[in-house]
Amino acid sequence: MIRQILGEVSVPVANTEVQQVIENPGIVKTYLEKYMPSLISFLVQLVVAIVILLIGIKVIKSIVKIIKKGFDRSRMDAAVASFLANVIKYFLYFILVMALLSGFGVATGSVIAVLGSAGLTVGMALQGSLSNFAGGVLILLMKPFGVGDYIVDGSSGTEGTVKDINLFYTRLLTIDNKMVMIPNGKLADSCITNVSMMDKRMLDLRVTVSYSTDLAFAKSVLESVVTSADTMLRDEPSNVFVSELQDSAIELGARIWVKNEDYWNTKWQLTEEIKTAFDKNSIQIPFPQVDVNIQSGA
Repeated sequence: MIRQILGEVSVPVANTEVQQVIENPGIVKTYLEKYMPSLISFLVQLVVAIVILLIGIKVIKSIVKIIKKGFDRSRMDAAVASFLANVIKYFLYFILVMALLSGFGVATGSVIAVLGSAGLTVGMALQGSLSNFAGGVLILLMKPFGVGDYIVDGSSGTEGTVKDINLFYTRLLTIDNKMVMIPNGKLADSCITNVSMMDKRMLDLRVTVSYSTDLAFAKSVLESVVTSADTMLRDEPSNVFVSELQDSAIELGARIWVKNEDYWNTKWQLTEEIKTAFDKNSIQIPFPQVDVNIQSGA
């Protein structure tokens, strides 16, 4: 029923339009004269835009390729190089699209304003993630540490061997075989101690003796112990000294240089050997104590 009604309605309308064209053949010419220049102009603009787009894509690809080669020659971290190359590529594509839209009469200023507002909103929502992202970029660019380095995070006290650095987190393997994920934003804002950056490290040992001890003799025993270490670097200076006069003891210090990989084993070995040598030579290592004098009443 509906199809019959539509058919009855559409046929008269179509017949009316055809009849108007037949009665006024100049109407087609009028339409063509009115809209053809605009149509031709639009088609020309479209063809030019397509040509510019194709040329622009090839130029951008060439520029990005040259930039990537430059990054490779500079030995930049692969993650940073890829990130920067993508940022440059998308920025160039954005400029190309804005130029094409401007050619069609689109107000690019309004488009940029809308995109800026959207970017600000997203940035506020992802503030923490963006902070970690920025920290990751800084770490990968400045390279305060690398994979395999032993570092200490000054803000949290976490320390361990760096296993992986990505744009958001850094993974540390602690000495007790725990994997710790530290946000790059916190690492970038904290004081980082890179223990592995230098190939050698000073071993600083401290031990206390009683005030009744012969200091010259105690220093000679301490020196003989620390300088007997096989891992000691002989071309570096060593020193044994009186470090501090404490309330109940005299603190002696000894400093030698060792390779990074020998630091902990040497420290543990010498600590034990110092205690053994002091016991053998009757050098007392005091412990904190308080003398109490009791006076009888008058």
